[in-house]
Amino acid sequence: MKIFGMPMGMWLLFEQSFREKLVTVMGLSRGEAKEITKRANRKYREIIEKLPEFEPQDRFKMNILSCAMLSAFLLSLEEKPSVETVTDYYREAMMIEPMKLFCRMSGKNKFSDNDYQSLRDTAALKAADRNPYSWNMDFLPYPDGSGYEARFTKCGICTLMKELGLFEYVSAMCRLDYTMSEAGGASIFVREYTLASGGPYCDCGYKKKA
Repeated sequence: MKIFGMPMGMWLLFEQSFREKLVTVMGLSRGEAKEITKRANRKYREIIEKLPEFEPQDRFKMNILSCAMLSAFLLSLEEKPSVETVTDYYREAMMIEPMKLFCRMSGKNKFSDNDYQSLRDTAALKAADRNPYSWNMDFLPYPDGSGYEARFTKCGICTLMKELGLFEYVSAMCRLDYTMSEAGGASIFVREYTLASGGPYCDCGYKKKA
């Protein structure tokens, strides 16, 4: 994957937040955070260059880029943090104002005809059959009309973080699903299984708020 375009845009958008949260969440000094960010930038480029290009209609490119960014920072730390610390760090680093706005805008379209058609198209694409760093998803509307489940049988984050020796931190990224659903304001997120914890699939359930 080329660094220019969306990968570079992701870095420019989130770099400051990822650097600042090294101080406020992980307790590092600003000097340490600055040096780690420099190392992370180089590592991020290395990770991106090894990834294949995503198909134009693949909606999960941003997901793998955020994984690459978190992984780059984790690989640049001197000491290994706990999963709980990384969960807090990733949430705080990702939920900047542009992301909150994105969630609110997505929430306005949640459960619309366009939203459902987009999900059906994604399910039909089966992008992970051709790109191991993407996702395969089944779209399962609830019979009572109360929402839907997006059921993932292949996960690009699991693939990449396993290769990077960071598989234990996949759950820290998964937790953001709850935060983003809450920020969207239209749904309650529910989940029973994840691939990272040995489940048969990742179930992402979205129930309509009353």
